[in-house]
Order: sequence, then C-alpha cells, then structure tokens
Amino acid sequence: MDKKKDITTIDDIRLLVDTFYGNVRRDQLIGPIFEGVIGNRWPEHLQKMYRFWQTALFGEHTYLGRPFPPHAELPVEKRHFDAWLGLWCSTVDRFFEGEKAEEAKWRGEKMAVMFLSKINFYRSSTSKPLT
Repeated sequence: MDKKKDITTIDDIRLLVDTFYGNVRRDQLIGPIFEGVIGNRWPEHLQKMYRFWQTALFGEHTYLGRPFPPHAELPVEKRHFDAWLGLWCSTVDRFFEGEKAEEAKWRGEKMAVMFLSKINFYRSSTSKPLT
C-alpha cells in the first residue's frame, strides 16, 4: 500500500470534509440531528466547513464566523460528540498521515470537548448562549 500523504491543499480538505459529512449523514445516532438542522443547505454547510478547516489548519483566514453558537442548543450529549469524533478521526486516518493530519484530529478532539462543556454550562445556567 502506498504511503498516505499529509493534508496540504484545499482539495485535501474538501476530500476530508466531504467524506466525513457523508459518513455523518449515514450515522444512525448523529445523522438525524445534522439532517434536521441543515436540511437542504448541505452545499452551503460544506463550503463553510472547507473555509473553517482551511483557516484552522493552514492559517489562511477564509472562515469568518463563530462556530459555537449554531451548536449551543442542539439535543446532544457526550455520546454524540464521541460518535462525531470517532468519525472525524477515522476519516482523517483513512486518507492522511502526518503533522497536519494529527493536528486535524487534535483540533477535532479539543472542539468536541469545548463544545460539550459549553453546551452543558448553558443547560445548567440561566445564561443564554452568545449569538
């Protein structure tokens, strides 16, 4: 088998994001949540995710936004984030290896932990998520 390459181009990010969200959409646990929120706006969502990961991994500031607020009131808990992270890491590992691939998995893990922590905070607080 050929050695996998690292994540180095926007085309690599598109492959990663498209494959990952294809897996998400088929997942019995988290797929229905994503479908319910995104509906028929998948092309728009995927474009946003390309820009997010291009900014996060390459420092090319193409994503302008705040990733947490859209997730603040989702009906999710730890098992949903575990499923999301498992799909993310397995998708990265399927296609890539190297420094950026490891960073993508690390950033995914940190995001899952942070989002779950913030969601739990808002659920147990009288505060409302920042919009």
